[in-house]
Amino acid sequence: MTMASSSTRRVLLAKPRGYCAGVDRAVQTVEKALEQYGAPVYVRKQIVHNVHVVKTLEGLGAIFVNENDEVPEDAIVVFSAHGVAPIVHEEAERLKLRTIDATCPLVTKVHREAVRFAKDDYDILLIGHQGHPEVIGTTGEAPAHIQLVDGPKDVANVTVRDPEKIVWLSQTTLSVDETTETVDALKERFPSLQSPPSDDICYATQNRQTAIKEIAAEADLVLVVGSRNSSNSVRLVEVAKDYGAKDARLVDYAEEIDDAWLEGVQTVGISSGASVPDILVRGVLDHLAARGFADVQEIETVKEHMIFGLPRELRQDLRAPRPS
Repeated sequence: MTMASSSTRRVLLAKPRGYCAGVDRAVQTVEKALEQYGAPVYVRKQIVHNVHVVKTLEGLGAIFVNENDEVPEDAIVVFSAHGVAPIVHEEAERLKLRTIDATCPLVTKVHREAVRFAKDDYDILLIGHQGHPEVIGTTGEAPAHIQLVDGPKDVANVTVRDPEKIVWLSQTTLSVDETTETVDALKERFPSLQSPPSDDICYATQNRQTAIKEIAAEADLVLVVGSRNSSNSVRLVEVAKDYGAKDARLVDYAEEIDDAWLEGVQTVGISSGASVPDILVRGVLDHLAARGFADVQEIETVKEHMIFGLPRELRQDLRAPRPS
């Protein structure tokens, strides 16, 4: 794609950016639960990894907790978009909690793959980042069969029972390039390594990385709006640097932008992580416009149409007639 040059300061705005279908579903789940059942509604872990979203939902009456035992008996608890291990569901049932599972359907797909391959007695190599909630949830589906591979550097540490019976799965929010590099390194060690039936990296992660690759080489500075604990947002910064951006930064809010970053900058690229509402991007655009970056060109690489329905248990209650 050829982008017109301009003598004025300009912004290249990546599209797609921001909310993916899984995040939109998870945030709506908490909002609809608060409307249906009233406050408080408890949420185990951050519903999505974004500071603004969490604060906004807290303002509506959501209470975020780390574990199920912090939730009162018979209260509503929502499980985050990142997914949870089966033991978390079992614990909630034992504690007599009313659960709503807001796990992204694309994460659920990886969970099902893990269960199926474990049932067939495969060693499963899960490509992902240590401690990430999604990795913890997926590993919990078949802990005796799954071992984490945290990037290409970790491949040398892998041990398997039978090199002819191994398969790789991945965290959905990784860098597409890093995952490919890790898989290639694994295949060098284990030529019989099998791949999952479909790509585990979610469509939104791929699309946002493709969009930022398109603008990175043209940008003196890339600003990614997102939180530091958001894996996909952090990956966008890395991808921007890898594909030619002179500088790339992660910010939660426009107020975090240091004017020193803009010195000598002609072109700013902007994107946002998959858990970021567009109001935060608009804030960054307004901030930049006030500093002379008024020319905004939106660069769209693919159109997204994915929509996920609300969790089944919430849909049932929303359809049920309210007591008079």
